[in-house]
Amino acid sequence: MMRRHFDYTASDFDLSAHEGDIQLDLQSIDLPTNSVDVLLTPHVLEHVPDTTRALKEIHRVLKPGGWMFLQIPLCQGTTSVPLTPEFHADNTPVYFRFGWDLTDQVRNAGFEVDVLVTEQWRDVLRGDHPRLASNGDGFAVEDLMDSATTWIDATRDLVSVADQNLSLVMGFLPAYHFVVWRCRKAV
Repeated sequence: MMRRHFDYTASDFDLSAHEGDIQLDLQSIDLPTNSVDVLLTPHVLEHVPDTTRALKEIHRVLKPGGWMFLQIPLCQGTTSVPLTPEFHADNTPVYFRFGWDLTDQVRNAGFEVDVLVTEQWRDVLRGDHPRLASNGDGFAVEDLMDSATTWIDATRDLVSVADQNLSLVMGFLPAYHFVVWRCRKAV
């Protein structure tokens, strides 16, 4: 559907679980420098062994002023390695369970960063809304709320992209499931 509106190329690493036009390894992207306008990485980075190398490669291939929209399962406050083998509906292992400190990693790779969240999650993290409780889905919600102040500036870094009504319509619930890092390569 995106091809109707954009010059869009889908990639995958192992091509066994998803269809892709090309096969790419984010740690060594076989594309020219400054050649990509927008890069979408929905639930990909946690499957890459070397985060620093992947972020540098993404920065390299983006055009000046280009964007990366980075989404990962944000299940806990601080990044760690899984204690047992973990897979997310495909054949690639999970190397990292990322936390809010991913924001610093992305900035250290040279990106300007803000974090897109629902209005409710932004207000919770700013302390303007009652804290949320976990629904038993494996997300460490207390840790996410407590760790946020260590790694992000809730007034500067968080950008609300959906009020409560839009969150209901789009299914962005619970609010803590929907976090996207909007990363821009400086011009």
